[in-house]
Amino acid sequence: MTQIDSLSSQSKQPDFVISAALKTFQGILIAGLILGLWVISITLFFLLNIYQTPIPLIAIAILWQTFLYTGLFITAHDAMHGVVFPQNPKINNWIGRICVFLYALFSYQELLTKHWSHHHYPATKDDPDFYDHQQQNFFAWYFNFIKSYWNWRQHLRFILVYIFLRYVCNIPETNLILFWCIPSIFSSIQLFYFGTFLPHRRLAEGYTSLHCTRSTHLPVFWSFITCYHFGYHQEHHEYPHIPWWQLPEVYQAEKQQ
Repeated sequence: MTQIDSLSSQSKQPDFVISAALKTFQGILIAGLILGLWVISITLFFLLNIYQTPIPLIAIAILWQTFLYTGLFITAHDAMHGVVFPQNPKINNWIGRICVFLYALFSYQELLTKHWSHHHYPATKDDPDFYDHQQQNFFAWYFNFIKSYWNWRQHLRFILVYIFLRYVCNIPETNLILFWCIPSIFSSIQLFYFGTFLPHRRLAEGYTSLHCTRSTHLPVFWSFITCYHFGYHQEHHEYPHIPWWQLPEVYQAEKQQ
């Protein structure tokens, strides 16, 4: 059994969830849209003349690129659950590999292994995303979280890619910092806050869910803007075979039961 199969085996099979979408091309179309927008945006921003662009527009561009970076990771995350293109696992996994590489030059297989551990052993010493400390300080947890996913290979990859972009592609250093480095850092904070810290921190009353998680039920629009519905985190852990764009539907269906 593969790790994706193991993750899928945890899934509930709810009667109320519309699973027909998984039999269509909707997942791969959404993934292609996010990936395409990221490529187009970062290409245009690399060519942007910073010194002729108003600062407010630069700030908006950084936020937009951050949003797309987060979309890359969410797409890769869905690929780890086999739901980007379930009809063809090889294509599904290649989309995941491309997205995590563009996101932060990660190894898809390493992330898949750690994500498998996160789902099977939430809030334990075997959960690579959990910070087992009496005072679960946001900053301490975040740096511990980043440290667990960062290694010397990441440094080497970034150095090589930077040299290629700066000296072979001749992209201005300022553009690289503003639209390549900063958005990826902001995105990591966004993903950590909405996908790890808020849903998995241990409150005074302890955990009430078997998956040691809870959800932040924002209105659908703000849930999408903040983190592609990743705030519906308990729903995700209960139904990991459901793509991110169906999580609000799962929540509403459970409310009506």
